[in-house]
Amino acid sequence: MSENSIPASASLVVVGAGPGGYHAAFHAAELGLDVTLIDPEENPGGVCLHRGCIPSKALLHVAKLVNEAEESAGIGVKFSKPEIDLDRVREWKNEVVGKLTGGLGMKVTQKKLTHVRGLARLKDSHTLEVAGIDGKQGEMKFEQAILATGSRPFILPGVACTDRILDSTGALELADVPESLLVVGGGYIGLELGSVYAALGSKVTVVEMTRELLPGADRDLVSVLKRRLDKKFDRILMNTKVAELKDEGDHVAVSLEDKKGEVTRENFAKVLISIGRKPNTGNLGLDNTGIQVDEKGFIVVDGQRRTAEPHIFAIGDIAGEPMLAHKAYGEADVAAEAAAGRQAQYDPRAIPAVVFTDPEIAWCGLTETEARARKIKVTTAKLPWRGNGRTLTLGRDDGITKIITDPETDRVLGLAVAGPGAGELIAEGVLAMEMAAVSEDLRRTIHPHPTLSETIYEAAQGLFKP
Repeated sequence: MSENSIPASASLVVVGAGPGGYHAAFHAAELGLDVTLIDPEENPGGVCLHRGCIPSKALLHVAKLVNEAEESAGIGVKFSKPEIDLDRVREWKNEVVGKLTGGLGMKVTQKKLTHVRGLARLKDSHTLEVAGIDGKQGEMKFEQAILATGSRPFILPGVACTDRILDSTGALELADVPESLLVVGGGYIGLELGSVYAALGSKVTVVEMTRELLPGADRDLVSVLKRRLDKKFDRILMNTKVAELKDEGDHVAVSLEDKKGEVTRENFAKVLISIGRKPNTGNLGLDNTGIQVDEKGFIVVDGQRRTAEPHIFAIGDIAGEPMLAHKAYGEADVAAEAAAGRQAQYDPRAIPAVVFTDPEIAWCGLTETEARARKIKVTTAKLPWRGNGRTLTLGRDDGITKIITDPETDRVLGLAVAGPGAGELIAEGVLAMEMAAVSEDLRRTIHPHPTLSETIYEAAQGLFKP
């Protein structure tokens, strides 16, 4: 069916084509359901592929190359200062996005989905009002629906985005490399994008209103990362908040207030606001149905991702934290299978989190910091990477691996890794937790040598009890 047509009815309609939405639509089609996918973009991908995960990781690869060129002198390989062709970097980033989203567009055709380009909201529990991108309006009756409309950046109250005041979407456009950049927020988005701009030549200042970067992450991991960021960033200001922020045309005037209440005024070429994201549930017409929303704006769902309207499912960022693409994939599988009448339950033992800075940090399950806060008794094995052969051959020694276990059963409760490739290593911890592994399982698993994965094996050795 033409993308510009709005069908009068649908068996299963998926609203939103981000990682959760397109994955649910594809899987439902594989299960034999007739699927209609509604999204304004030409091809699926959502924020993640178009304006989030993928373009940011492409730019982080550029930053990694720049940093490695600068640091290689320490191992006897000298390069001249890298020349940055910003237009080509931007073009290459867009090519990466285009290849991935274009491939998903082909899958829409291959799986014979009905693709409607537009926006949808619930008129009632069985009817969608659809506004096509071509201006056409229509109503669509549906038997079942999966809502997957994602999230958007938080912006400071009273502040609007401009050419100089950016959210993550604006920062990823890479319009230029400002002489100075203030990053508001010490979470993963701010640190990742701050790392990109610092590598490209900006003097980066990070302000975080709490006393810690990356709240929720293991403190030992954050310590490893911060030692390196202290060298890359101009400043990292903790316990500091933005009291005032104004675009003056040729700069942004910012008032910063520290924990003592003292205010300093500074000018920055640009400001990136990265203080979190909020679910896109406000304009879905949920109040025209029995669907319930919690105090943070997330849709309340059960183990099958069903809402209070059992034929309507919600997945991804609108269905609760963590707001991660891979969490949406897991929910998408469950919702699609439940919609197809199969037995399915969303009950992961571990959802990995990865921060793609340099070094990367990643964790899954219980962290030592969380265990301490909740007064949970755990046994911890901590292995610094400075004795790992593969680490040293990479010219790095700033890593750490931690394994958290139950002191009575030896069961693996969590894994935390900081260092190059941490995002790849964490999957072993996720699998260990899903398989209810004990530390002996990790000790008896032969790991290849010399590799970074050996750090998991070696950390597990520290839990051995003769």
